[in-house]
Parts: sequence; C-alpha cells; structure tokens
Amino acid sequence: MEWISGVAGGLLLAVLAGSVLRTLVVPRGLYSMLVYRLWWLLRRLLRLAAPGGGYDAIDRAQTWLAPLILIGMLTTWLGGALLAFGLLLHALSGLSWGSSFREAGSSLLTLGFASGDRLRLSALDFVAAATGPVLIALQIAYLPTLYAAYNRRELEVTLLQSRAGEPAWGPEILARQWLVDTETALPELYRSWERLASDIGESHSAYPVLMAFRSPRPYRHWLVGLIAVIDAAAVQLALTPRTAPPAARLVLRAGFTALRDMARAQRIPFDPDPAPDAPVRLTYVEFEAAAAMLEAAGFRAERPIEEAWPHFHGWRVNYEAIAYELCRRCDAVPALWTGPRDFDSTPVPPRRPADRRPGEGRPELPPAG
Repeated sequence: MEWISGVAGGLLLAVLAGSVLRTLVVPRGLYSMLVYRLWWLLRRLLRLAAPGGGYDAIDRAQTWLAPLILIGMLTTWLGGALLAFGLLLHALSGLSWGSSFREAGSSLLTLGFASGDRLRLSALDFVAAATGPVLIALQIAYLPTLYAAYNRRELEVTLLQSRAGEPAWGPEILARQWLVDTETALPELYRSWERLASDIGESHSAYPVLMAFRSPRPYRHWLVGLIAVIDAAAVQLALTPRTAPPAARLVLRAGFTALRDMARAQRIPFDPDPAPDAPVRLTYVEFEAAAAMLEAAGFRAERPIEEAWPHFHGWRVNYEAIAYELCRRCDAVPALWTGPRDFDSTPVPPRRPADRRPGEGRPELPPAG
C-alpha cells in the first residue's frame, strides 16, 4: 500500500503543478481543465440560484461567477497539495493516515506544529512548506493582471455605450453616427476596437477566467460590444464599399481573430476557412430590416440590399458561430444578432436616448429576433 500511496501522491503533485503553470504562469492560452470544470459547475449552480430565470436574475447571480472561480482554483490547488503530500508522507514513513495528513497540513500552511525528528521526511516537509506560500503568492500576483485587462476592456465598452446603446448592436452604431452627423468618427472607433480586439484575444485566451468577469451594468457586455463593432464594420462594407473606411476591414479581421483565439482556448470547434456561402443563422429579412432602419437614419447605401447581402454574409460567416457559442457560455445580455441563450429570453433592442435635435426623426428598430 505504501508504494501505491507514493505513486498516487507523486502523480497528483505533478498534475497540480501542471495546472498551476498552465493557468498562472505560461502566457500561451493553454487549456486548463480545472478552470473550465469550475466554470461549468459554478455557472450551473448560480443559474439554479437565480429566482425566476430571467436575464436580470441571471445577471445578478452570474456576477459572482468569476470571484468564485478564483476562490475555487486556490481551494482546489491547496486541497490537492494537501492530499498529495499526505499520500507521500504516508508512503515514506510509518505514520498513520491521520498523522500523515496532519503533518502535511502543518507543513503546507507553514504552521510547524507537527514537525518531528524524522530526517528522512525533512526534505518533503520543506517542499510542502514552500508549496503553500508559492501557490498563494502566484494567485495574488495573478489578480493585478486580471484587473488591469478588465479595466482596459471596460473603458472601451463604456465609451461605446453612447454610440451603440445598451445592449450594443452593430446597425445601431451606424444609425447613431448618421443621425447626429458624426460618421467621420467611425474610423477612430474602428481603430480603437481593432487594438482592443487584439488585447482581448491575447488576454482572454491566456487568462480565460476574464471571460467570466461581467461589466458593471447588466445590459452592457464586452462580448456583445465586440460583436456589435464588427457587425457595424461588416454592414458598412457591404452597403457602402466605396466610402467605407479601410479601418473597417482591419477591425473585422482583428475581431474574428480574437474570437477564434478564445474559441481555441476553450476548445470550441470552428471552420478556420469557411466558404463565403456557408450558412449563417442571421436571416436576410433581419438584414433587410436593419438596412431600412439605417436608411431612415440618413445612411445612404451604394448598392441594393439584395446585392449587399452576399457580401455581409461572406463577412459574418467568419465569426457568427463562434460569437453565438461564446455569448451562450458567458450568459451575455440577449442583444440583437447575438444568438440564443440557455435561459428563456427575447432579443433586447438597444435603448434609445430621449434627447435629440429639434425636428430630428428617429428611425424605427427592426423587430427583435
């Protein structure tokens, strides 16, 4: 039994070390089984704790998801280390099971009350004594990185609110710019989100727990904002290919590259080179309604809607499936053009501001669907 205990303890310690390194140290977007199992379990438990099951209740409950994942990671690593060192101490000594785990806990948490004169266990006690503080220190050092990335992300998402409404929607971005004659500001918006999309792709694939951090307001969501910006760029390129800024193509490429980076980190399958005519779930009727809304806002298309649709379809096929799956997993606000959710929901159109210039009309939103 001693050698079985020793082998099991050694294997468990190796697995824990690999999990810690993959999650906290290696900046490569490596898949961490622990993070995603905790995410899967806690997300479902919080869903059960959401009374009514509507989006507002889901959002309030899921606010706790990211902090609970962080606490669960540290608890799992410390508990696993206690079990591993307890098994190793039992294998290398004549201690009983209870005494082995008592000494492992004493060493791991640097309490020192269970230390003895057994020299052959001193090296193992020293390793255990270093493991606990190192795990806690790595977790503490992990938090500033997470919150720095979170703050960078939420700054741009907050700035988007006046341009895209809450929840954000791609055609709404274009409509608002043409309503107030600020369409010349679109290239700057696209450049800002091109940089942010690259940042999100790198940080959220390297540290996937960031995807569970929600925005401060329930109807504002980073993923919905990213989809809205790349949808706006795709719509503008499809309808006005001559006058659309070059930055629109760049933000589209950066946007769906970021979504693919996150999909790889979460092992979401996708086609890296889809055919332009591959099916999408967004319908021509929805696109036509959005184009009519844009026309009412003063946006002038350069090609007919039926000719623009294949071009928009060809852009959207690169990112729609991944975007819908990520929105579902993140329980994002059910905005227009972001797919279904795991809870009962109806797509929520962006809220329109009450103030506008005298005599300025307001275009009708297309039906939610």
